[in-house]
Amino acid sequence: MSKINETRRITVPNLRARKGGEPIVSLTAYTAPVARILDGYCDFLLVGDSLGMVVYGLPDTLGVSLDMMIAHGAAVVRSTQRACVVVDLPFGTYEANREEAFRNAARVLRETGCAAVKLEGGLELADTIRFLVERGIPVMGHIGLRPQQVQSMGGFRVQGRDAATAERLKDDAFAVADAGAFAVVIEGTVEPLAREVTGLLPIPTIGIGASSACDGQILVTDDLLGLFAGFTPKFVKRYAELADEIGRAAQAYAADVKARRFPGPEHTYGASKG
Repeated sequence: MSKINETRRITVPNLRARKGGEPIVSLTAYTAPVARILDGYCDFLLVGDSLGMVVYGLPDTLGVSLDMMIAHGAAVVRSTQRACVVVDLPFGTYEANREEAFRNAARVLRETGCAAVKLEGGLELADTIRFLVERGIPVMGHIGLRPQQVQSMGGFRVQGRDAATAERLKDDAFAVADAGAFAVVIEGTVEPLAREVTGLLPIPTIGIGASSACDGQILVTDDLLGLFAGFTPKFVKRYAELADEIGRAAQAYAADVKARRFPGPEHTYGASKG
């Protein structure tokens, strides 16, 4: 019998073991077609609550529900074979107490088939992270700029510019690692501080607007592709301008329809027989 070649999915321990090694590649994914394309290039795919803005046109991430995250998370898992899939816990689903956080995180893992959840917070969430990890739920942390708390943080501002906030961020980083998180996202943080934290932590750091010295990087895919025109952070490098391409394709299509140049079924499906 011939052997069936099965692609082995990257696991949480695989990612944890990449500390200080080959950089970890990550992008966001919200839909099946995009997840399928990215699967071969990314070590993990994040189903981020940024889908609120990118997919649903919300002004921020605060209106994202657990049901939304589960629906998109399940689609991404079903459409991938290789990448480890991590799903964000949205605002209001884990902050109240650790028991509620466990119920919601367990539901996400059970209904999506993802490998881990990500939540935003440092010292104040260390006990919750530990509670989840001890009960078999892998957790990725998120410190620095926290989009779910952007209102209380005074907007999308770079973190760690002064000594006090820098020390707080380092405390957050160690608290998350000590609580058992297998990796931590560092967002919107001054480069020297993100570099220092990466050198000190025993777990991989994933940078977004932080430092190239982080153990990995993540970007919002729609920013990378030039699809999301609402707001593009300064640190984002656009590798394509697909919004322009889509616009041109739609314009050409509209012109064909108006000129009645659109093909009939015989051109699409082939001439009928008999």
